[in-house]
Amino acid sequence: MTWLIWRQHRAEVCVLGLLVGLFGIVLLALGTQAHDLFPGGAARCAVEDCAASFRRLDEQYGYVENLLAAFYLVPVVIGAFLGAPLLARELEDGTWQLAWTQAVPRMRWLAAKLAALAAVTVVLTGTFTAVLTWFREPFDAWEGRFQYDAFDLEGLVPIAYALFAFGVATAAGAILRRSLPAFGVAFGAFLAARMSVALLARPAYATPLTTEAPVSADSSKDRVADWVIERGYADATGRRLSSAEYHDLEAAADRAGANLNQFLHARGVQQVTVHHPADRFWTFQLIEAALFAAVAVVLIGVVVWRVRRRTI
Repeated sequence: MTWLIWRQHRAEVCVLGLLVGLFGIVLLALGTQAHDLFPGGAARCAVEDCAASFRRLDEQYGYVENLLAAFYLVPVVIGAFLGAPLLARELEDGTWQLAWTQAVPRMRWLAAKLAALAAVTVVLTGTFTAVLTWFREPFDAWEGRFQYDAFDLEGLVPIAYALFAFGVATAAGAILRRSLPAFGVAFGAFLAARMSVALLARPAYATPLTTEAPVSADSSKDRVADWVIERGYADATGRRLSSAEYHDLEAAADRAGANLNQFLHARGVQQVTVHHPADRFWTFQLIEAALFAAVAVVLIGVVVWRVRRRTI
């Protein structure tokens, strides 16, 4: 069975392996240079005063970080590219009639193919995620890991995304009996699911915290490690300011020729922040990964049901 699976899917595995390998080599080369900006480690440097190093990081490698934001689709491509032809190719070419009449029972045949290609999906996606996470370490030290271009590319969720796409593509292939439409269905299903989860479900994984603190007279940029859901302002008594009231204060500071932060600080204005703290990163990762993985398991169940009930 192993040799047969390799013969049938070696083209997909080799293409994906080559792409992930090239991607890793490029990121390792660029990442080594980026890490050299922080001899003592970016995480430690972020605690100390290393603003100049982070400015150089943004100037020299910020464009790479921006490009990588679109790479959250790579796990989906890996999963869909391996899952779409798993059954669709057999049904499309009619080879299922031979495969399911051999000595190997169809359920064992299906289990072997699912296990082998799911394992390849996990290995390739895990390698991709590990290299990208290492590259992003200096950026994460300053920006945090809750930014969308970090959360969707690091930790456990990329692997869960890949398995979700693998499950959708395999199920779609079993139903549609065509590889290319199955790939398209997996791609579309992931985009719809990911956008819904990121915008609606993810913020509700836990109750966000609300903090109030006096507006700092220092206008320098702060680290953004937490995931900020909402920012607002309150007066010295704690009453929330409306947008109109805040704009009136801005206009008053402008007329007085004063620095806005110093103007607000002098009047006891407080900044209200609704946020998820940075230490919830792994909790949110586990929740979202479990969500996508659970759907993948259900979809694989649909595949098993479909193959079991199909008659020769």
